[in-house]
Amino acid sequence: MPRVPDPLLTKHETEEALAFIADEALRFLATLDTDRVRHDGADEAAESFSGPLPEDGDGALEALATLVHQGMDAAIRSPGPRFFHWVMGGGTPAALGADWLTAVLDQNAASWASSPLAARLESIAIAWLKDLFRLPTTWGGVLTTGATMANFVGLAAARQWWGERHGVDVAAQGFAGLPPVPVLTGGYVHPSDTKTLAMLGIGRDSARAFSRDAVGRIDTEAVEDALRALHGAPSIVIASAGEVNAGDFDPIDELADLAERYGGWLHVDGAFGLFARAVESARDLARGVERAHSVIADGHKWLNVPYDSGFAFVRDTSLLAKVFTLTAAYLPAPDDPHSVFMNLSPESSRRARALPIWATLRAYGRRGHQTMIERHLALAKHLAARVDATDDLERLADVKLNIVCFRVHPRGLDDAARLDELNRRIGESVLRDGRVYFGTTSYGGRVAFRPAIVNWRTTERDVDLIVDVTRELAARELART
Repeated sequence: MPRVPDPLLTKHETEEALAFIADEALRFLATLDTDRVRHDGADEAAESFSGPLPEDGDGALEALATLVHQGMDAAIRSPGPRFFHWVMGGGTPAALGADWLTAVLDQNAASWASSPLAARLESIAIAWLKDLFRLPTTWGGVLTTGATMANFVGLAAARQWWGERHGVDVAAQGFAGLPPVPVLTGGYVHPSDTKTLAMLGIGRDSARAFSRDAVGRIDTEAVEDALRALHGAPSIVIASAGEVNAGDFDPIDELADLAERYGGWLHVDGAFGLFARAVESARDLARGVERAHSVIADGHKWLNVPYDSGFAFVRDTSLLAKVFTLTAAYLPAPDDPHSVFMNLSPESSRRARALPIWATLRAYGRRGHQTMIERHLALAKHLAARVDATDDLERLADVKLNIVCFRVHPRGLDDAARLDELNRRIGESVLRDGRVYFGTTSYGGRVAFRPAIVNWRTTERDVDLIVDVTRELAARELART
Protein backbone atom coordinates (compact mmCIF):
# COMPACT_ATOMS: atom_id res chain seq x y z
CA MET A 1 0.00 0.00 0.00
CA PRO A 2 1.60 3.36 -1.01
CA ARG A 3 2.33 5.74 1.84
CA VAL A 4 0.52 8.65 0.12
CA PRO A 5 -1.69 7.13 -2.53
CA ASP A 6 -4.11 10.00 -3.06
CA PRO A 7 -4.20 13.71 -2.11
CA LEU A 8 -7.82 13.24 -1.10
CA LEU A 9 -6.68 11.00 1.72
CA THR A 10 -4.26 13.65 3.01
CA LYS A 11 -6.54 16.66 2.74
CA HIS A 12 -5.93 17.25 6.43
CA GLU A 13 -2.41 18.48 5.56
CA THR A 14 -3.77 21.65 3.92
CA GLU A 15 -3.91 23.85 7.00
CA GLU A 16 -0.53 22.75 8.29
CA ALA A 17 1.06 23.16 4.84
CA LEU A 18 -0.20 26.72 4.50
CA ALA A 19 0.90 27.58 8.03
CA PHE A 20 4.37 26.18 7.33
CA ILE A 21 4.73 28.20 4.11
CA ALA A 22 3.42 31.35 5.81
CA ASP A 23 6.08 31.01 8.52
CA GLU A 24 8.81 30.46 5.95
CA ALA A 25 7.58 33.37 3.85
CA LEU A 26 7.69 35.71 6.84
CA ARG A 27 11.19 34.49 7.67
CA PHE A 28 12.26 35.18 4.07
CA LEU A 29 10.71 38.66 4.08
CA ALA A 30 12.21 39.55 7.47
CA THR A 31 15.74 39.57 6.03
CA LEU A 32 14.92 40.68 2.50
CA ASP A 33 16.01 44.29 3.00
CA THR A 34 19.55 43.34 4.07
CA ASP A 35 20.11 39.87 2.64
CA ARG A 36 22.52 39.20 -0.19
CA VAL A 37 20.61 39.11 -3.46
CA ARG A 38 22.43 35.93 -4.48
CA HIS A 39 23.59 33.48 -1.87
CA ASP A 40 26.86 31.58 -2.03
CA GLY A 41 26.19 28.09 -3.27
CA ALA A 42 23.09 29.08 -5.27
CA ASP A 43 24.09 26.89 -8.20
CA GLU A 44 24.79 23.90 -6.00
CA ALA A 45 21.49 24.36 -4.16
CA ALA A 46 19.57 24.41 -7.43
CA GLU A 47 21.39 21.35 -8.73
CA SER A 48 20.64 19.43 -5.53
CA PHE A 49 17.18 18.79 -6.90
CA SER A 50 17.48 15.61 -8.92
CA GLY A 51 16.32 12.04 -9.21
CA PRO A 52 13.53 10.18 -10.95
CA LEU A 53 9.81 10.64 -10.43
CA PRO A 54 9.00 8.99 -7.09
CA GLU A 55 6.62 6.08 -7.12
CA ASP A 56 5.29 6.91 -3.65
CA GLY A 57 5.10 10.52 -2.55
CA ASP A 58 6.35 11.91 0.75
CA GLY A 59 3.29 14.01 1.45
CA ALA A 60 2.74 17.76 1.30
CA LEU A 61 4.70 18.70 4.42
CA GLU A 62 7.78 16.69 3.52
CA ALA A 63 7.75 17.99 -0.06
CA LEU A 64 7.39 21.60 1.08
CA ALA A 65 10.12 21.20 3.69
CA THR A 66 12.47 19.85 1.02
CA LEU A 67 11.59 22.73 -1.26
CA VAL A 68 12.34 25.28 1.45
CA HIS A 69 15.42 23.71 3.00
CA GLN A 70 17.12 22.79 -0.27
CA GLY A 71 15.78 25.54 -2.45
CA MET A 72 15.91 28.85 -0.62
CA ASP A 73 19.63 29.38 -1.20
CA ALA A 74 19.01 28.92 -4.92
CA ALA A 75 16.33 31.62 -4.99
CA ILE A 76 17.50 35.07 -6.09
CA ARG A 77 16.23 37.78 -3.73
CA SER A 78 14.66 39.60 -6.68
CA PRO A 79 11.76 41.00 -4.62
CA GLY A 80 14.29 42.87 -2.48
CA PRO A 81 15.57 46.44 -2.61
CA ARG A 82 19.02 45.67 -4.02
CA PHE A 83 17.96 43.83 -7.14
CA PHE A 84 18.55 46.27 -10.01
CA HIS A 85 18.68 43.80 -12.90
CA TRP A 86 16.18 43.52 -15.79
CA VAL A 87 13.88 46.30 -14.50
CA MET A 88 12.06 44.04 -12.04
CA GLY A 89 9.98 45.30 -9.16
CA GLY A 90 8.85 43.40 -6.08
CA GLY A 91 5.40 42.88 -4.63
CA THR A 92 3.80 45.52 -2.43
CA PRO A 93 2.15 44.18 0.74
CA ALA A 94 -1.29 44.59 -0.82
CA ALA A 95 -0.26 42.92 -4.08
CA LEU A 96 1.47 40.05 -2.29
CA GLY A 97 -1.52 39.38 -0.07
CA ALA A 98 -3.90 39.48 -3.03
CA ASP A 99 -1.62 37.18 -5.00
CA TRP A 100 -1.76 34.59 -2.22
CA LEU A 101 -5.54 34.93 -2.26
CA THR A 102 -5.48 34.48 -6.04
CA ALA A 103 -3.80 31.09 -5.61
CA VAL A 104 -6.24 30.05 -2.89
CA LEU A 105 -9.32 31.05 -4.89
CA ASP A 106 -7.84 29.54 -8.08
CA GLN A 107 -10.19 31.42 -10.40
CA ASN A 108 -10.19 31.14 -14.18
CA ALA A 109 -10.44 34.72 -15.45
CA ALA A 110 -11.70 33.63 -18.85
CA SER A 111 -15.19 35.08 -18.47
CA TRP A 112 -17.90 36.19 -16.08
CA ALA A 113 -19.29 32.66 -16.07
CA SER A 114 -15.99 31.20 -14.84
CA SER A 115 -15.42 33.95 -12.24
CA PRO A 116 -17.55 37.07 -11.77
CA LEU A 117 -14.93 38.33 -9.29
CA ALA A 118 -11.98 37.98 -11.68
CA ALA A 119 -13.89 39.43 -14.63
CA ARG A 120 -15.18 42.41 -12.69
CA LEU A 121 -11.82 43.22 -11.12
CA GLU A 122 -10.08 42.96 -14.49
CA SER A 123 -12.53 45.49 -15.93
CA ILE A 124 -11.90 47.83 -13.01
CA ALA A 125 -8.13 47.30 -13.09
CA ILE A 126 -8.00 48.17 -16.80
CA ALA A 127 -10.06 51.33 -16.18
CA TRP A 128 -7.88 52.38 -13.24
CA LEU A 129 -4.68 51.75 -15.21
CA LYS A 130 -5.95 53.85 -18.11
CA ASP A 131 -6.64 56.59 -15.59
CA LEU A 132 -3.16 56.27 -14.06
CA PHE A 133 -1.50 56.40 -17.49
CA ARG A 134 -3.81 59.13 -18.82
CA LEU A 135 -5.05 56.99 -21.71
CA PRO A 136 -8.39 57.60 -23.44
CA THR A 137 -11.34 56.09 -21.56
CA THR A 138 -12.73 54.77 -24.85
CA TRP A 139 -9.83 52.37 -25.33
CA GLY A 140 -10.10 48.70 -24.48
CA GLY A 141 -7.58 46.60 -22.62
CA VAL A 142 -6.71 43.21 -21.26
CA LEU A 143 -4.29 41.73 -18.73
CA THR A 144 -1.51 39.42 -19.92
CA THR A 145 1.41 37.44 -18.53
CA GLY A 146 3.87 40.25 -19.18
CA ALA A 147 5.25 42.66 -21.77
CA THR A 148 5.95 40.03 -24.42
CA MET A 149 2.37 38.80 -24.51
CA ALA A 150 1.10 42.36 -24.16
CA ASN A 151 3.13 43.23 -27.26
CA PHE A 152 1.66 40.14 -28.89
CA VAL A 153 -1.85 41.45 -28.17
CA GLY A 154 -1.14 44.95 -29.46
CA LEU A 155 0.68 43.81 -32.58
CA ALA A 156 -1.93 41.11 -33.26
CA ALA A 157 -4.47 43.94 -33.42
CA ALA A 158 -2.10 45.82 -35.74
CA ARG A 159 -1.74 42.74 -37.97
CA GLN A 160 -5.53 42.39 -38.19
CA TRP A 161 -5.90 46.08 -39.02
CA TRP A 162 -3.17 45.80 -41.68
CA GLY A 163 -4.85 42.80 -43.30
CA GLU A 164 -8.21 44.56 -43.40
CA ARG A 165 -6.58 47.49 -45.18
CA HIS A 166 -5.74 44.93 -47.87
CA GLY A 167 -9.26 43.52 -47.80
CA VAL A 168 -8.28 40.32 -45.98
CA ASP A 169 -9.28 38.94 -42.58
CA VAL A 170 -5.84 37.64 -41.62
CA ALA A 171 -7.13 35.90 -38.48
CA ALA A 172 -9.52 33.85 -40.62
CA GLN A 173 -7.64 33.48 -43.89
CA GLY A 174 -3.96 33.92 -43.12
CA PHE A 175 -1.34 35.79 -45.14
CA ALA A 176 -1.64 33.92 -48.44
CA GLY A 177 -1.38 36.31 -51.36
CA LEU A 178 -0.53 39.34 -49.23
CA PRO A 179 2.67 41.39 -49.46
CA PRO A 180 5.16 41.54 -46.56
CA VAL A 181 4.09 43.64 -43.59
CA PRO A 182 6.15 46.84 -43.39
CA VAL A 183 7.38 47.36 -39.80
CA LEU A 184 9.41 50.47 -38.99
CA THR A 185 11.26 51.07 -35.73
CA GLY A 186 14.24 52.81 -34.22
CA GLY A 187 17.30 51.26 -32.65
CA TYR A 188 15.59 51.09 -29.27
CA VAL A 189 13.19 48.35 -30.39
CA HIS A 190 13.05 45.63 -27.73
CA PRO A 191 13.66 41.93 -28.51
CA SER A 192 10.20 41.14 -27.18
CA ASP A 193 8.77 43.17 -30.06
CA THR A 194 10.72 41.24 -32.67
CA LYS A 195 9.95 37.97 -30.90
CA THR A 196 6.29 38.92 -31.17
CA LEU A 197 6.67 39.61 -34.87
CA ALA A 198 8.06 36.10 -35.25
CA MET A 199 5.15 34.56 -33.32
CA LEU A 200 2.63 36.50 -35.41
CA GLY A 201 4.09 35.26 -38.68
CA ILE A 202 5.16 38.77 -39.66
CA GLY A 203 8.81 37.80 -39.14
CA ARG A 204 11.66 39.16 -37.07
CA ASP A 205 13.47 40.39 -40.14
CA SER A 206 10.47 42.44 -41.25
CA ALA A 207 11.38 45.12 -38.69
CA ARG A 208 13.51 47.84 -40.26
CA ALA A 209 15.36 49.85 -37.63
CA PHE A 210 16.30 53.42 -38.50
CA SER A 211 18.97 54.80 -36.15
CA ARG A 212 20.86 58.05 -36.29
CA ASP A 213 23.68 57.02 -33.94
CA ALA A 214 25.40 54.05 -32.30
CA VAL A 215 23.12 54.28 -29.26
CA GLY A 216 20.02 53.62 -31.36
CA ARG A 217 18.17 56.94 -31.30
CA ILE A 218 15.52 56.83 -34.00
CA ASP A 219 16.05 58.66 -37.28
CA THR A 220 12.59 60.11 -37.85
CA GLU A 221 13.55 61.58 -41.24
CA ALA A 222 14.54 58.12 -42.47
CA VAL A 223 11.31 56.70 -41.06
CA GLU A 224 9.34 59.32 -42.95
CA ASP A 225 11.23 58.55 -46.16
CA ALA A 226 10.41 54.85 -45.74
CA LEU A 227 6.74 55.60 -45.09
CA ARG A 228 6.57 57.91 -48.08
CA ALA A 229 8.07 55.17 -50.27
CA LEU A 230 5.14 52.90 -49.39
CA HIS A 231 2.83 55.21 -51.38
CA GLY A 232 -0.02 55.00 -48.91
CA ALA A 233 0.21 51.27 -48.18
CA PRO A 234 -0.53 50.43 -44.53
CA SER A 235 2.39 49.93 -42.16
CA ILE A 236 3.22 49.34 -38.50
CA VAL A 237 5.45 51.76 -36.57
CA ILE A 238 6.86 50.61 -33.22
CA ALA A 239 7.96 53.22 -30.68
CA SER A 240 9.83 52.63 -27.44
CA ALA A 241 8.85 54.37 -24.21
CA GLY A 242 11.74 53.65 -21.88
CA GLU A 243 14.74 52.16 -23.65
CA VAL A 244 16.33 49.39 -21.60
CA ASN A 245 19.93 50.63 -21.41
CA ALA A 246 19.40 54.24 -20.37
CA GLY A 247 15.64 54.76 -20.06
CA ASP A 248 15.43 57.00 -23.12
CA PHE A 249 12.26 57.54 -25.19
CA ASP A 250 11.51 57.67 -28.88
CA PRO A 251 9.76 60.93 -29.91
CA ILE A 252 6.29 59.41 -29.70
CA ASP A 253 4.38 62.56 -30.59
CA GLU A 254 6.44 62.96 -33.76
CA LEU A 255 5.94 59.31 -34.69
CA ALA A 256 2.20 59.72 -34.12
CA ASP A 257 2.26 62.58 -36.63
CA LEU A 258 3.98 60.32 -39.17
CA ALA A 259 1.57 57.46 -38.56
CA GLU A 260 -1.39 59.76 -39.12
CA ARG A 261 0.14 61.38 -42.19
CA TYR A 262 1.07 58.14 -43.94
CA GLY A 263 -1.62 55.76 -42.73
CA GLY A 264 0.35 53.70 -40.22
CA TRP A 265 -0.47 51.89 -37.00
CA LEU A 266 1.55 53.21 -34.05
CA HIS A 267 2.38 50.67 -31.36
CA VAL A 268 4.14 51.87 -28.19
CA ASP A 269 6.18 49.43 -26.10
CA GLY A 270 6.14 51.08 -22.68
CA ALA A 271 7.04 48.07 -20.54
CA PHE A 272 8.23 50.37 -17.75
CA GLY A 273 8.43 53.77 -19.45
CA LEU A 274 4.65 54.11 -19.64
CA PHE A 275 4.75 54.82 -15.90
CA ALA A 276 6.36 58.18 -16.71
CA ARG A 277 2.86 59.35 -17.61
CA ALA A 278 1.76 58.87 -14.00
CA VAL A 279 3.91 61.73 -12.68
CA GLU A 280 4.10 65.37 -13.69
CA SER A 281 7.91 65.53 -13.64
CA ALA A 282 8.35 62.82 -16.30
CA ARG A 283 5.10 62.99 -18.24
CA ASP A 284 6.54 64.88 -21.20
CA LEU A 285 8.90 62.00 -21.94
CA ALA A 286 5.91 59.95 -23.10
CA ARG A 287 3.97 62.75 -24.73
CA GLY A 288 1.83 61.45 -27.58
CA VAL A 289 1.15 57.98 -26.20
CA GLU A 290 -2.57 58.77 -26.16
CA ARG A 291 -2.40 59.12 -29.96
CA ALA A 292 -1.12 55.58 -30.50
CA HIS A 293 -3.24 52.65 -31.62
CA SER A 294 -1.85 50.19 -29.08
CA VAL A 295 0.22 50.59 -25.92
CA ILE A 296 1.62 48.06 -23.45
CA ALA A 297 3.29 47.93 -20.05
CA ASP A 298 4.37 45.43 -17.39
CA GLY A 299 2.78 45.08 -13.99
CA HIS A 300 5.68 43.19 -12.45
CA LYS A 301 7.95 46.12 -13.19
CA TRP A 302 6.99 49.52 -11.79
CA LEU A 303 3.54 48.60 -10.51
CA ASN A 304 5.28 46.16 -8.14
CA VAL A 305 2.89 43.24 -8.37
CA PRO A 306 4.22 39.66 -8.33
CA TYR A 307 5.06 37.76 -11.49
CA ASP A 308 3.48 37.39 -13.93
CA SER A 309 1.60 40.52 -14.94
CA GLY A 310 1.25 42.78 -17.95
CA PHE A 311 -1.35 44.87 -19.70
CA ALA A 312 -2.21 45.80 -23.27
CA PHE A 313 -4.38 48.73 -24.31
CA VAL A 314 -5.84 49.16 -27.80
CA ARG A 315 -7.84 51.89 -29.43
CA ASP A 316 -10.14 49.45 -31.27
CA THR A 317 -11.01 46.42 -29.11
CA SER A 318 -13.02 44.83 -31.91
CA LEU A 319 -9.76 43.92 -33.62
CA LEU A 320 -8.77 41.78 -30.62
CA ALA A 321 -12.07 39.93 -30.72
CA LYS A 322 -11.49 39.08 -34.37
CA VAL A 323 -8.12 37.55 -33.54
CA PHE A 324 -8.68 35.85 -30.19
CA THR A 325 -12.35 34.80 -30.04
CA LEU A 326 -12.94 31.09 -29.61
CA THR A 327 -16.31 29.41 -29.71
CA ALA A 328 -17.64 26.09 -28.51
CA ALA A 329 -21.01 24.82 -27.40
CA TYR A 330 -19.93 24.81 -23.75
CA LEU A 331 -18.41 28.32 -23.76
CA PRO A 332 -20.10 31.71 -23.30
CA ALA A 333 -21.28 33.25 -26.55
CA PRO A 334 -18.85 35.78 -28.08
CA ASP A 335 -21.50 38.48 -27.78
CA ASP A 336 -22.01 37.81 -24.06
CA PRO A 337 -22.77 41.22 -22.48
CA HIS A 338 -20.36 40.47 -19.65
CA SER A 339 -16.61 40.73 -20.16
CA VAL A 340 -15.20 37.64 -21.86
CA PHE A 341 -11.48 38.26 -21.56
CA MET A 342 -10.49 34.97 -23.15
CA ASN A 343 -11.74 36.53 -26.42
CA LEU A 344 -9.39 39.49 -26.06
CA SER A 345 -6.10 37.73 -25.25
CA PRO A 346 -4.03 34.69 -26.25
CA GLU A 347 -4.88 32.66 -23.14
CA SER A 348 -8.17 30.82 -22.86
CA SER A 349 -7.55 29.65 -19.30
CA ARG A 350 -6.34 32.75 -17.49
CA ARG A 351 -4.98 33.34 -14.00
CA ALA A 352 -6.92 35.97 -12.04
CA ARG A 353 -3.99 38.38 -12.09
CA ALA A 354 -6.40 41.30 -11.71
CA LEU A 355 -6.62 40.67 -7.97
CA PRO A 356 -3.11 41.90 -7.03
CA ILE A 357 -3.36 44.75 -9.56
CA TRP A 358 -6.68 45.90 -8.15
CA ALA A 359 -5.42 45.46 -4.57
CA THR A 360 -2.25 47.54 -4.99
CA LEU A 361 -4.12 50.32 -6.83
CA ARG A 362 -6.84 50.31 -4.18
CA ALA A 363 -4.34 50.19 -1.31
CA TYR A 364 -2.06 53.04 -2.39
CA GLY A 365 -4.07 54.96 -4.96
CA ARG A 366 -2.75 57.41 -7.50
CA ARG A 367 -0.79 59.43 -4.95
CA GLY A 368 0.91 56.42 -3.43
CA HIS A 369 2.15 55.22 -6.80
CA GLN A 370 3.18 58.72 -7.82
CA THR A 371 5.16 59.03 -4.60
CA MET A 372 6.93 55.73 -5.26
CA ILE A 373 7.78 56.67 -8.86
CA GLU A 374 9.05 60.11 -7.87
CA ARG A 375 11.21 58.53 -5.16
CA HIS A 376 12.76 56.20 -7.71
CA LEU A 377 13.43 59.08 -10.11
CA ALA A 378 15.17 60.96 -7.29
CA LEU A 379 17.19 57.87 -6.38
CA ALA A 380 18.33 57.52 -9.99
CA LYS A 381 19.57 61.11 -9.99
CA HIS A 382 21.27 60.49 -6.63
CA LEU A 383 23.06 57.46 -8.09
CA ALA A 384 24.12 59.49 -11.12
CA ALA A 385 25.55 62.16 -8.83
CA ARG A 386 27.49 59.52 -6.90
CA VAL A 387 28.89 58.16 -10.16
CA ASP A 388 29.83 61.64 -11.37
CA ALA A 389 31.58 62.41 -8.10
CA THR A 390 34.10 59.58 -8.48
CA ASP A 391 37.23 59.59 -10.60
CA ASP A 392 37.05 55.93 -11.59
CA LEU A 393 33.41 55.68 -12.75
CA GLU A 394 32.00 57.15 -15.95
CA ARG A 395 28.34 57.84 -16.68
CA LEU A 396 27.53 57.14 -20.31
CA ALA A 397 24.07 58.66 -20.69
CA ASP A 398 21.77 61.30 -19.30
CA VAL A 399 19.38 59.98 -16.67
CA LYS A 400 15.98 60.38 -18.31
CA LEU A 401 14.02 58.12 -16.00
CA ASN A 402 15.06 55.38 -13.56
CA ILE A 403 18.12 53.76 -15.19
CA VAL A 404 21.70 54.91 -14.70
CA CYS A 405 24.06 53.70 -17.42
CA PHE A 406 27.72 53.82 -16.37
CA ARG A 407 30.98 51.91 -16.41
CA VAL A 408 34.26 51.67 -14.58
CA HIS A 409 36.90 53.85 -16.24
CA PRO A 410 40.11 54.14 -14.21
CA ARG A 411 42.43 57.04 -14.91
CA GLY A 412 45.00 56.23 -17.56
CA LEU A 413 43.12 53.22 -18.95
CA ASP A 414 41.73 54.30 -22.31
CA ASP A 415 42.17 51.19 -24.42
CA ALA A 416 38.62 50.31 -25.52
CA ALA A 417 39.11 46.55 -25.57
CA ARG A 418 40.74 46.49 -22.13
CA LEU A 419 38.01 48.70 -20.69
CA ASP A 420 35.33 46.41 -22.06
CA GLU A 421 37.03 43.33 -20.68
CA LEU A 422 37.50 44.97 -17.27
CA ASN A 423 33.83 45.96 -17.04
CA ARG A 424 32.74 42.54 -18.22
CA ARG A 425 34.76 40.92 -15.42
CA ILE A 426 33.41 43.38 -12.86
CA GLY A 427 29.87 42.64 -14.00
CA GLU A 428 30.43 38.93 -13.46
CA SER A 429 31.90 39.68 -10.04
CA VAL A 430 28.87 41.76 -9.05
CA LEU A 431 26.54 38.86 -9.76
CA ARG A 432 28.74 36.39 -7.89
CA ASP A 433 29.19 38.76 -4.95
CA GLY A 434 25.46 39.14 -4.49
CA ARG A 435 25.33 42.21 -2.24
CA VAL A 436 23.68 44.08 -5.09
CA TYR A 437 22.54 42.66 -8.41
CA PHE A 438 22.83 44.23 -11.85
CA GLY A 439 24.23 43.07 -15.14
CA THR A 440 26.22 44.34 -18.08
CA THR A 441 24.99 45.58 -21.41
CA SER A 442 26.40 47.15 -24.55
CA TYR A 443 25.72 50.86 -24.86
CA GLY A 444 27.07 52.68 -27.89
CA GLY A 445 29.43 49.77 -28.45
CA ARG A 446 30.83 49.91 -24.90
CA VAL A 447 30.35 47.38 -22.11
CA ALA A 448 28.44 49.10 -19.34
CA PHE A 449 26.15 48.61 -16.34
CA ARG A 450 22.47 49.56 -16.30
CA PRO A 451 20.97 49.31 -12.79
CA ALA A 452 17.25 50.08 -12.84
CA ILE A 453 15.43 51.40 -9.78
CA VAL A 454 11.82 50.16 -9.61
CA ASN A 455 11.42 48.27 -6.32
CA TRP A 456 9.14 49.81 -3.70
CA ARG A 457 11.58 48.79 -0.93
CA THR A 458 14.65 50.53 -2.39
CA THR A 459 16.19 53.36 -0.40
CA GLU A 460 19.19 55.65 -0.79
CA ARG A 461 21.30 53.23 1.25
CA ASP A 462 20.62 50.47 -1.27
CA VAL A 463 21.48 52.72 -4.20
CA ASP A 464 24.71 53.86 -2.56
CA LEU A 465 25.76 50.23 -2.34
CA ILE A 466 25.83 50.08 -6.14
CA VAL A 467 28.71 52.55 -6.23
CA ASP A 468 30.51 51.16 -3.19
CA VAL A 469 30.41 47.53 -4.34
CA THR A 470 31.32 48.39 -7.93
CA ARG A 471 34.39 50.35 -6.86
CA GLU A 472 35.45 47.68 -4.39
CA LEU A 473 35.20 44.90 -6.96
CA ALA A 474 36.87 47.08 -9.61
CA ALA A 475 39.86 47.63 -7.31
CA ARG A 476 40.05 43.88 -6.75
CA GLU A 477 39.98 43.17 -10.48
CA LEU A 478 42.59 45.80 -11.23
CA ALA A 479 44.87 44.37 -8.56
CA ARG A 480 44.83 41.04 -10.36
CA THR A 481 46.06 42.54 -13.64
